Amino acid sequence: MKFAYADPPYFGCGKLYADRHPDALAWDKPETHQALIDRLSAEFDGWALSTGSVQLRTILPMCPDNCHIGAWVKPFCNFKPNVGFAYAWEPVIFRGGRKITRDQDSVRDWVSANITLKRGLVGAKPRDFCLWLFQCLNIFPTDEFVDLFPGSNAVGAAWAEWCDDQSRLPQLPLMAAATN
Repeated sequence: MKFAYADPPYFGCGKLYADRHPDALAWDKPETHQALIDRLSAEFDGWALSTGSVQLRTILPMCPDNCHIGAWVKPFCNFKPNVGFAYAWEPVIFRGGRKITRDQDSVRDWVSANITLKRGLVGAKPRDFCLWLFQCLNIFPTDEFVDLFPGSNAVGAAWAEWCDDQSRLPQLPLMAAATN
């Protein structure tokens, strides 16, 4: 199966990345997000898309009806002066993925993981967030996984760790010994 994770500049936040990427301001346009969602839906068996709580009102109506929302809850986050709300959670929109079987543990629709610090890029995702993402989509190490916005490469490093854990490989039924 083929899976993707997308963590673009959140709608209206392109200016935070303008010094790092020439197309960052394009993400301040709703049609750029719509094109991304259309691509995810056309090319992948399952995907996840991070967005901000303020942006959710704009982004969610662009998504297919069979999406669901998870939450990354941040027990440690940045508290900013003169900002009434501390942005201590982020929505993650999921679509598709592999069905979780009765033999697998259920996965919560939220994860609690601290923000990352000093990763060189605003919004770098923590390891525990990434592992939760892979669980939610029920991705096997033998699947294809694409991080569409690699940024700090935190998701790629977590994917490599996920793939190195052989216990995550699908358990195939044992073949009966051939008899003569």
